[in-house]
Amino acid sequence: MFIRHLSIAVIVKFFMLSFILPVQANGECEILQKGSTGIVAKVVDGDSLLLSNGNKIRLIGIQAPKLALGREGFKDWPLAKEAKAALEEITLDKTVRLEYGGARVDRYDRVLAHLFVLNEKKEIWVQREMLERGFARVYSFADNRSCLEPLLQAEARARVEKKNIWANSYYNIRYANKPDKLLPLVDHYELVEGAVLSAKRVGSRRYLNFGETYQNDFTIVIEKSAWRLFKKAGIKLSDYQNALIRVRGWVEIYGGPRIEVTHPEQIEILAIKSQ
Repeated sequence: MFIRHLSIAVIVKFFMLSFILPVQANGECEILQKGSTGIVAKVVDGDSLLLSNGNKIRLIGIQAPKLALGREGFKDWPLAKEAKAALEEITLDKTVRLEYGGARVDRYDRVLAHLFVLNEKKEIWVQREMLERGFARVYSFADNRSCLEPLLQAEARARVEKKNIWANSYYNIRYANKPDKLLPLVDHYELVEGAVLSAKRVGSRRYLNFGETYQNDFTIVIEKSAWRLFKKAGIKLSDYQNALIRVRGWVEIYGGPRIEVTHPEQIEILAIKSQ
């Protein structure tokens, strides 16, 4: 049994509600490095925009529902147009400051930045605002994972209140003990919850197993290069043994469904099995 013999559903509810505790008054993260300012000239979709100087900005730390944007064979995700409209309301024609917490440019020459709208009353952290409104999910990279805690808190508040994407089944949290429900979600970015049956090292890889066999059950895979970040954070493989966790990432199929994890922040420990 998990802590106090609560059901998984109750534990998850408790965990999400715990995120409603206050954060810093301005919602900011002090470790970000301040950059230049500019005016937002165009919003491309719910997590990218253009400044008047021509710079393309990708809002790092979140993923909003995607628009097809003319890509062949690609359909708009549910609420993609609404997410774009929300970002326009927050940023269009307004002065913003860029701040950085990791890699600054991606392979598409987009600037990877946290964005703050400047006004007389208070600064608005755009990523946090989009999450608070329920128009995005937290989405991080191994080389860009600063300030995720307040973003996860904002996401959790919106999820508890079922705001926007969280009221749409397309964005439902999935369950590791139902791998058949994950099979149709290959190449989807998903949040998956479940109890780790075993945490093992096989060769250079680490595996978090949610069933008896990887041929059918859901698995988390951590490559050797990624595990260095876990070690640096003081995380041991045994920390995940028998833990109830939430993982976020892209679903793949290798026998059964799996998610490859590249950095520790992709995994949230929700509860630990009592001794």
